[in-house]
Amino acid sequence: MPPTVVPSIGALKSLVGQKLGVSEWVTVTQQQINSFADATGDHQWIHVDVERAKRESPFKQPIAHGYLTISLAPVLLPQVVRVEGVRMAVNYGLESMRLPAPVPSGARVRMSAEMKDVRDMPGGGARVTFGMVFEVEGGAKPACIADAIYVYYP
Repeated sequence: MPPTVVPSIGALKSLVGQKLGVSEWVTVTQQQINSFADATGDHQWIHVDVERAKRESPFKQPIAHGYLTISLAPVLLPQVVRVEGVRMAVNYGLESMRLPAPVPSGARVRMSAEMKDVRDMPGGGARVTFGMVFEVEGGAKPACIADAIYVYYP
């Protein structure tokens, strides 16, 4: 599915309250999980010790870090929405994030997004809040639900 194309920063407000679409599926590999653990220093066994996770984890395999899941947003959001006439876009932070279900190693994940709010910024920019839902293929509940804020600069 092609991304929703927004022709300008000024046109963002017309999409408030609308679902924007769904990304492609991406696989979260054990190598990604291990690399994320190395980058963050979070080497908790439920993420990186495959054999122990098989034996002791209630998930029976390693799971991705919750912050790894939300870190997929910069890759997946452009598959859902593209804003034209932008010089730069920056991640401003999160309003909220919940992790209702795990992302098992090797699982496929995709993200859907809706535009929740747009605020004007000085100089013609906009602060946009996206409601994001990350789902695991075949999962009963979302893996991550977040309201993420991006700032777009003309």
